[in-house]
Amino acid sequence: MEIAREQHWYRIPVEQVEKLKRRNCWFPKWLAFYQTKAFAREEAHTVTYYARVKGIREVYRWELFPDQPRDDNSQKRDCKLEIATLQKLARPIVSNRLRRITFIPTTLKKLKAAKEINDLWDESPLEDRLWQELKRLESGQNARSG
Repeated sequence: MEIAREQHWYRIPVEQVEKLKRRNCWFPKWLAFYQTKAFAREEAHTVTYYARVKGIREVYRWELFPDQPRDDNSQKRDCKLEIATLQKLARPIVSNRLRRITFIPTTLKKLKAAKEINDLWDESPLEDRLWQELKRLESGQNARSG
């Protein structure tokens, strides 16, 4: 987060990018950041910040971290996403299951409307309808039992 906040870039290993390309989830216009339990308690397990992607280029890892030793790891390729200033969401998007998350394809509209991590997925209109119906049924059950 410090690099994203201060230097305005984020890296994704090329292997991950290849997976995203196969799922037709590449070239991102926006990047949102899921914060793990390592962050402050109020931001842990949430998406709180996002930024517009200004540019993408493939680089060697040693180019991103020139102070680190030149070894096999430094020869790996990453996609460097150059980003605008981080913006804070009006309300954090929570992960109720406190799981590890890598990349979730979504839209800016879903990002701004989401209340929980599962609201972000943008796979197909059918899956969107199914998710909305499951949430509706769950909220109806909670209203009856509460």
